[in-house]
Amino acid sequence: MRRTEPRTGRRAILGAAGAAMLPGLARAQQPWPDRPVRLVVSFAPAGPADIVARIVGERLSQIWGQAAVIENRAGAGGNVGAQLVARARPDGTVALVTTSAFAVNPSLTRNAGYRPEELAPAALLASTPNLLAVRPDSPAKDIAGLIEMARRQPLNFGTAGVGTTPHLSAERLFRLLARVDAQHIPFTGAGPALTAVLGGQIELASVALPAAMEMVRQGAVRGLAVTGARRSAALPDVPTLTEQGFPGVDDVTWTAMFFPAATPPAILAKANADATLALEDPATRRRLESVGFDAMGGNLEAAAAYVAEETRRWAEVVRAVGVTLD
Repeated sequence: MRRTEPRTGRRAILGAAGAAMLPGLARAQQPWPDRPVRLVVSFAPAGPADIVARIVGERLSQIWGQAAVIENRAGAGGNVGAQLVARARPDGTVALVTTSAFAVNPSLTRNAGYRPEELAPAALLASTPNLLAVRPDSPAKDIAGLIEMARRQPLNFGTAGVGTTPHLSAERLFRLLARVDAQHIPFTGAGPALTAVLGGQIELASVALPAAMEMVRQGAVRGLAVTGARRSAALPDVPTLTEQGFPGVDDVTWTAMFFPAATPPAILAKANADATLALEDPATRRRLESVGFDAMGGNLEAAAAYVAEETRRWAEVVRAVGVTLD
């Protein structure tokens, strides 16, 4: 009896401990997500990242049966939101939705506040080309005319800010490809840059296509070129830079979803699969196309390879044009 009692007691203790662990085990085995997911958008409302996050997030909410909660954390060219998610718990409850600024900022700034390897790409969501736009009465009717104008007189071009892909894309065109001087004028957004073109303060705006799409359609500005590899379905009459003598140019503003690097692989795989489902939805694709975006997609390996190549490519451009931010 003396031996039986300790053994029975030990079984009881182990059984009680196992029972206490069951709720935690059950939670760990529940399908992800089992609660709302915060989509931290690293730019202000109405920008490319925000537009894509809201369109895709609405479909993800339906797929998940859990809310995709948009949380705008703008600042430092996208670095504030990236820093927040890089330091978040890697439990799948917080994701980052950002743009190609993620690939640019590590080489553009001395201290971005995060390392790219601290965030894992989960899905490529959408992309849009950049657009070069002038006033309708500009003497530049195409890119050749714009470059000729830059050779004869000072040319000022406006963008939504230093280090944005529309800025670097224009710098690459002028400094590295065409070898002409052009003065960059940074604005607080694409809208103010386009307003300055309309007012005649600057000759050209280089912006992500959605910001100027309706203005081009209405004839308020003239689109000289898109910087993607092919024409945009949103503005099919605007030729590419490749068509105008600069082959191989494929500069786009893309949007992607990231999680903290230590997030379990199963969650990353599920997020990727669900994002793919969302992007394959015809209604979602139509909504993206209506505002100038093309759905992207691809598996986890493709997303990681694309982001790595973009980071390498834009670092080369940043070094070549000599743009830095302290």
